[in-house]
Amino acid sequence: MISSLHFTLVFTALLLINLLLKLWLASRQVRHVAWHRNEVPADFASAISLPTHQKAADYTLAKLQLGYWDLALDALVLLGWTLMGGLTWLDTSLMGLTGPGMLQQLLLVLGFMLISGLLNLPVSYYQTFKIEQHFGFNNMTIGLWISDLLKSTLVGVVLGLPLIWAVLFLMNSGGTLWWLLAWALLVAYQLFVMWIAPNYIMPLFNKFQPLEDAELKERVDQLMHRTGFKSDGFFVMDGSRRSAHSNAFFTGLGKQKRVVFFDTLLKTLNASEMEAVLAHELGHAKLNHIPQSLIRSFVITLVGMAALGWLSTQLWFYEGLGVMPHAMSANDALALLLFMQFVPLLTFIATPVRAARSRKHEFEADAFACQHANAADLRQALIKLYQDNASTLTPDPLYVTFYHSHPPASQRLARLTA
Repeated sequence: MISSLHFTLVFTALLLINLLLKLWLASRQVRHVAWHRNEVPADFASAISLPTHQKAADYTLAKLQLGYWDLALDALVLLGWTLMGGLTWLDTSLMGLTGPGMLQQLLLVLGFMLISGLLNLPVSYYQTFKIEQHFGFNNMTIGLWISDLLKSTLVGVVLGLPLIWAVLFLMNSGGTLWWLLAWALLVAYQLFVMWIAPNYIMPLFNKFQPLEDAELKERVDQLMHRTGFKSDGFFVMDGSRRSAHSNAFFTGLGKQKRVVFFDTLLKTLNASEMEAVLAHELGHAKLNHIPQSLIRSFVITLVGMAALGWLSTQLWFYEGLGVMPHAMSANDALALLLFMQFVPLLTFIATPVRAARSRKHEFEADAFACQHANAADLRQALIKLYQDNASTLTPDPLYVTFYHSHPPASQRLARLTA
């Protein structure tokens, strides 16, 4: 029999373990990057200058130092919402305003999300206008930053509020298997958002113009033909409006799939290098990495919803996290929010497994690219991207094992060279 005290101790222990492990990994990364700051790795000595290497090291260290504060803030906010009574205060305050019912529960979730977002704004602001600005990557104005914030909040409310209402309705009226119905709804919702994103959501934030470079378009058309891949078109996104970082990606589902290049990428790479980068991205699609990730996400969500279905009926779950459930009204919103706070403490330990799988997919996509484009072009493109994005060439191996979704530069380029 689990008591609320036992669960409080488990929660506190998990929070401490998570925090200390993250701090330890970050400190290893700081020491490793700082130790190798003054010497370019031999494999890159002919391609990357010492000042460029040092800029990457300093950029990495600045983000890690901000990360220390972010970790501390996250831990304090989590304690504030749970054991220190923040969620109870918000719940009681709204109950006094509206009384019990669906409106109170929707406002509880909405209020929680808005307050959490506001608490994260200082870190986001410092990251953008201090660190990114200092290293020459930020192109955003305060006005654009605020505009993005308001737009993303509005999109979140418009798309998220009906979903929250439906989940809460199922929790209250869907019977003992409500969690299975809610899971099916979440799967349909995720696929719907992926489908509408290219045409309706992403254009709210960026402009997408058809690719006009004749040489590159010819290369891309031939590559798509060779690999048997079809898309809704090739587009250039005005990424430089916000950042100097470069990227390329696929978005959408089915016939709505688009190939998107940042305009900064077009300025950095030549046509053959762009073709190689696109071949890598095509590799992810042709090797079914995206559907595999979706299926894993759906399975994990199913397990999570089943766990929520059980925990929402356990008194110790609420009391152990510092919340007294209502005796005469629904506690569905409380259960949902507490679950969202607790589960990341459990799933963090699986981070290296997810990272290892992602690195494996990157190697596989590189191999695919080498079959359908020039390996030397991909290698040169990656060196330029490491340089332009100030990616450190000397990460701590354990930090890479635990966190990095992409292989370190030395391993990735060594395979391409071989």
